[in-house]
Amino acid sequence: MTALVIVGHGTRSAEGVAQFAALVERVRTRASDTVGDVEGGFIELSRPPLTDAVGALVDRGHQALVALPLVLTAAGHGKGDIPAALAREEQRHPGLSYAYGRPLGPHPTLQTALAERIDAALAGADRAGTWVALIGRGSTDPDANAEVAKVARLLWEGRGYAGVEPGFISLAEPSVPAVLDRLRRLGARRIVVAPYFLFAGVLPDRIRAQAREFAAAHPELDLRVADLIGDCDALADLVLERHAEAVRGDIRMNCDTCAYRVSMPGFVDKVGRPQTPHDHPDDPVGGHSHQHQHQHQHPEPALRPGAVAIVGGGPGPADLITVRGRALLEVADVVVVDRLAPQGLLAGLRPGVRVVDAAKSPRGPSVGQDAINTALVRHARAGRRVVRLKGGDPYVFGRGHEEVLACVAAGVPVTVVPGVTSAVAAAALAGVPVTHRATAHEFTVVSGHLPPGHPDSLVDWAALGRARGTLVVLMGVETIGAVAAELIAHGRAPDTPVLAVQDAGHPGQRSLPARLDEIAVVAARAGVGPPAVFVVGPVAAFAAEPVLAASGH
Repeated sequence: MTALVIVGHGTRSAEGVAQFAALVERVRTRASDTVGDVEGGFIELSRPPLTDAVGALVDRGHQALVALPLVLTAAGHGKGDIPAALAREEQRHPGLSYAYGRPLGPHPTLQTALAERIDAALAGADRAGTWVALIGRGSTDPDANAEVAKVARLLWEGRGYAGVEPGFISLAEPSVPAVLDRLRRLGARRIVVAPYFLFAGVLPDRIRAQAREFAAAHPELDLRVADLIGDCDALADLVLERHAEAVRGDIRMNCDTCAYRVSMPGFVDKVGRPQTPHDHPDDPVGGHSHQHQHQHQHPEPALRPGAVAIVGGGPGPADLITVRGRALLEVADVVVVDRLAPQGLLAGLRPGVRVVDAAKSPRGPSVGQDAINTALVRHARAGRRVVRLKGGDPYVFGRGHEEVLACVAAGVPVTVVPGVTSAVAAAALAGVPVTHRATAHEFTVVSGHLPPGHPDSLVDWAALGRARGTLVVLMGVETIGAVAAELIAHGRAPDTPVLAVQDAGHPGQRSLPARLDEIAVVAARAGVGPPAVFVVGPVAAFAAEPVLAASGH
């Protein structure tokens, strides 16, 4: 008889771990005559780890196993994480082989279990006046989300409920509040929230909390929450049925619209790629460490459909963006790009990526910030992966945080990827360090967009005039004369070295040295235009020395 290893994802919930262990013991008891041996383990977060469960079976002489993913729908865990963990076990135990069982649902046994949990919550109230909100986990795989919708429909069929609507607690819409509000608008007066989960954990707790919040805000509703499926004979028997299927070689999987096999809108990056452990943002440890597998995994940066990444592209050259920033561009569906962002990166985008021009030219045509914010939110809400590609670092005079706040206010998931700011990079590419031992122990970065004396300026020019460190002026082509005069008026020596660096990192990069009292004339005579950076202070004199700049100039 073929042994069985039941594989769970893992949870920080002690109650959930105990329920998993109870189910493994129940299966072991009920399978004494049909299964050679039974163990259970997790791929992360909880003990026992999968490697211990497999090791125990191997130590007892088993070389052929059935590995059953204890998941309700086939998504990233069932399709990627668990097979990857089992592949490592095959390497660890030469000669070991396994048959992979299919996920538990949808199955009539689960429909019956759900109906029993709903009836228990109804406590005698009739089904005809009851609407059900079936809440699944939610996934970046549309096939898994569609399967939850299928389960909702199957649960409705022939059971006499007023209706059953699917919803999700994470990564997919509609959310719990959204589906409850939909039912309320449809006229529901009694709603049972049915979590489509096996055991206790972070997300089921969140479902209950959100349901309570909605009920408190709508006291006219009779809103109840059903229990989880949990450890029970029906679930144990379904596990054994899946084991028998795998032994017979029957591992059918409903994947007609699986994003891992066919191209789906917004999910083309999944097709044909190896299935490796992935990051789920709602896992309480913030990613898949696979700590019990004794291997350190580096998950790909996650940019899921409906999310925005604010990415700093660096000072200009396409190869000075961060590794993470480039990886997010590779999976983007929409790229909203600035004039100062590395334009060379656009040539490497996947075919079909929509590029939105958000150019902000000084005193020229530009797109308003509100319009940019609206575009980010609109594309994200349409289920697209959106990268906002900015020059330099998004938080250094880049209005990046305004865009983050706009996404947060709209309920759109957003992340920030820092970039190399030209405030440091332009000087470095011209051979100038902004700090240097015994020369400068500080540097200050200011915007020259508003000249000294402007009522909206927040810069303390008098303090900068008295300072001895390096001063880096961005966006100061038109105001550098007024800036220099103000600095001299408050204590900077007229002969303080200044270096203007234009088009840093590009083939046309040029550097113009001058004195502080002459920089405006020198820059005007040379036709310096944006983008240009002005470095003020003793370190600027280093540019005249024979050093090899990072750009090769």
